[in-house]
Amino acid sequence: MTAPPVSVAAQPSDRTAAGKVPPARASEARMRAAALVSDESLLVGPLKGYHHETYAFPLPAGGGSTAQTWWKCRDPRAGLFWFDLRWFPSEKELVRALQGCITRIPAVVERETVSLYTFIEGRTLGEICPPGRPLSVRHVRQLGLLFRELVSVDPDRISRADDPGQGGRPEGPGDDSTAFLMRLIHFTEHQVYRRHAPRYGSLFRELGLRDDGLDRLRRVGGGLTPRPFALIHGDLHRENFIVDPDGDLWTIDWELAMVGDPLYDLATHLHLMRYPAVEQGRIAAIWRDAVECARPGSSDGWERDLPVLLAYKRAQSVYTDVIRTALALGPGPEPQWRLLSQAARRIRKVLAAAAEPLGLPRVPTVQEVGGAYVRWFTANRTA
Repeated sequence: MTAPPVSVAAQPSDRTAAGKVPPARASEARMRAAALVSDESLLVGPLKGYHHETYAFPLPAGGGSTAQTWWKCRDPRAGLFWFDLRWFPSEKELVRALQGCITRIPAVVERETVSLYTFIEGRTLGEICPPGRPLSVRHVRQLGLLFRELVSVDPDRISRADDPGQGGRPEGPGDDSTAFLMRLIHFTEHQVYRRHAPRYGSLFRELGLRDDGLDRLRRVGGGLTPRPFALIHGDLHRENFIVDPDGDLWTIDWELAMVGDPLYDLATHLHLMRYPAVEQGRIAAIWRDAVECARPGSSDGWERDLPVLLAYKRAQSVYTDVIRTALALGPGPEPQWRLLSQAARRIRKVLAAAAEPLGLPRVPTVQEVGGAYVRWFTANRTA
């Protein structure tokens, strides 16, 4: 179902804005968006988001109407670290291909050679239902529909990336869940950990991360049950769901979508959503029923394999969060001291969650984590 235009009365709320950018410092993405509107003051943004620089703005609805609709213009952020394996070379082409296959996703149109997404007005699920609270019956039902629709999409209908370093099917037979996990582990080890070791190696070592940290996951993940490959969103967390004024759930931000083991979507969702234990069981049962209804066999062996994929997600988060925290505390020769204590507590929690899958002999204290960052900034201080 194609997303309907959004009324001009439904303007982007302050929760989406990351701040105005002065014209003197305007990026190419902002200038491209500004060229589409009559008054640059109409731009809202850049909106919050890691992978893209995004702006929202109203445009005439057309057809002689005086109404306006709100749109988003998204450009990939330059020099961005990608911490997840990418499959599709173009998010907009994927979203365009999924029209009519996935209910309540943004529509994509071309306007003066710029791709625009419909702006879904509403609040993020995180604002309405923060971590620790169960989803409403309505949103659980709509989440189940999303799981069912994802598995129903024919993978051959949607294009795949050709870059062997970022996309493509994992080596081995089709629908090989073990090969899929091994590809993810390989990407995390080589494209995240080892690639960034020249800069962050001393920080990794102080936090107890070793070169062989992912070997244990390779051993325990060596015999997953084969499940038919399906479309995976890959990033189903609370900020990627928008609840519109009617209370319906929309799914946004498809840049990490891929084709692979459908159980990986459930593992990623449970890891990112931070549900209470009882809610995790309820959501897992909803996923199982949804994917089996759409494509029998999609949940084979899920109870045995889910803990393995969750262990991978916890381990992956360590490498991602250690680097992102260093970036968030900078830039500059010293960390932002007011943020250091909170960041150290967060990293300590992530390390504790991944201690078993990474084989950490001990988890550093909050003070030790903070000290590791201070020493790393000191060693990397620019002249």
